[in-house]
Amino acid sequence: MNADADYLIIGGGSSGAALASRLSESPGCQVLLLEAGGRGDDWVVQTPFAGVLQIATRLHNWGFETTPQPGLNGRRGYQPRGRVLGGSSAINAMVYTRGHPSDYDAWAAAGNAGWSYDEVLPYFIRSEANARLGAPWHGQDGPLRVGDLRTDSPVHAAWRAAARESGHAEQDDFNGASMDGLGTYQVTQFEGERWSVARGYLHPHLGRRHNLQVQTGVRALRLVFEGRRAVGVEALQHGQRRTWRAAREVIVSAGALQSPQLLMLSGIGDGQALRSLGLPVMQHLPGVGAHLHDHPDFVFGYASDRIDLAGFSMRGGVRLLQEIARYRSTRRGMITTNFAECGGFLRTRSGLPAPNVQLHLVVSIVEDHARRLRWGHGLSCHVCLLRPRSRGHLRLQSADPLAAPLIDPAFLQDPEDVRELIEGYRLTRDLMRAPSMKALWTRELWSAGIDEDDRIEALLRQRVDTVYHPVGTCRMGRDAQAVVEERLRVRGIEGLRVVDASIMPAVVSGNTNAPAVMIAEKAADMIRVDSGQR
Repeated sequence: MNADADYLIIGGGSSGAALASRLSESPGCQVLLLEAGGRGDDWVVQTPFAGVLQIATRLHNWGFETTPQPGLNGRRGYQPRGRVLGGSSAINAMVYTRGHPSDYDAWAAAGNAGWSYDEVLPYFIRSEANARLGAPWHGQDGPLRVGDLRTDSPVHAAWRAAARESGHAEQDDFNGASMDGLGTYQVTQFEGERWSVARGYLHPHLGRRHNLQVQTGVRALRLVFEGRRAVGVEALQHGQRRTWRAAREVIVSAGALQSPQLLMLSGIGDGQALRSLGLPVMQHLPGVGAHLHDHPDFVFGYASDRIDLAGFSMRGGVRLLQEIARYRSTRRGMITTNFAECGGFLRTRSGLPAPNVQLHLVVSIVEDHARRLRWGHGLSCHVCLLRPRSRGHLRLQSADPLAAPLIDPAFLQDPEDVRELIEGYRLTRDLMRAPSMKALWTRELWSAGIDEDDRIEALLRQRVDTVYHPVGTCRMGRDAQAVVEERLRVRGIEGLRVVDASIMPAVVSGNTNAPAVMIAEKAADMIRVDSGQR
């Protein structure tokens, strides 16, 4: 077999980019990374404020939608996903959180050896270059830059004061000894610029590591097999169909929505469903595409007369020009904002073993993922449920590999999710009414006067959507529904792994980008061991 590389990685998002970089550290190992989007090194990616141009459009963004959601009054949700080297780390809000230790201990307790918190923590530390925090919880020598915001916003002090006024703990490090409390998030930025995973792990090595090849503009169509072994991928590049082959392994890192799609297009999935679309069955794995879940998220909105908050007005336009000039000279100020500057993790009632809701305080009014613009200035505050019980699925729309998948996260399907999110609504609303936060806004928008449980539930069903953390569609485990085992090898197929957030047995209690990088770091070590490299 004429191979193009030892390892063929499909998908250059957060996991794929980190994995390609780590595997190519071994000079004798040839690595080929294929990405559907572009390089991800333009000003739109690098400028934090410009992230809104990507999340609200199809710029570097697949811009998927869900199927109609019964739990959301039949609405279709929005599912932005990065289509660029660095994946969603190139378009996200850059919040750096890892989740709660109990998340990973639960993975290990379910039979996934090696995935406890104590065992994954070294990989978080290895990946990180934190500008302020160090041992024992943080690294300072990794490829992924992490640091404090440079917006100099007065909102940060007001948020911490509101925490004290509401009886909540202040938190300076959500990834340290405890995550409980409220504070300002650290972000994946360096000197006021976005530091995507590609920028940290890939860009420094392009053209320098001769054993690392990266091909962009490549749309994977199906995996190629020899017997029961995956040996390559058939794909489109510049309108031409071609095949790339691997000598050792094919690794799918296309994300929680497109990794299962590619497996199913290649005959790996529920046999009956595949046959109904005229697809041959290579391996009956009914868990492919199942167990899709995400953090359901509700957003409060507040109007303000303060132009130091992002928004649209004549005075705000003048200030924006001033801030652009400031950014160009100092890399500080509003243009460095990740929008979701503050937040934290809270327990909605006593007796819970860990926080069950997360807040993101946004320094602008956000409606419909910034796709709907509102005149004026203001604040938004997200509250999302960290451990949803609802489980949905991802399915093929047809056998056409270019068709978007059918995405059903089953938001608010479980009544317990509704009950807990109502608790989170009350907790967040009270915090936003604390004196220090109330001083920042003049009018509560769509949630004003909504106080009774039945009216809160109706509002949730009218407005809840994703906070961009889909997982679980190639779930790791040992039961019949598991797609990969603990070393991320696809069950029943040789030479094939999945390495991205789709393998999570349950979503972590926080933003999923840092865990996606950790998964790749750990996978790189496992691949080296399994290949006899160490």
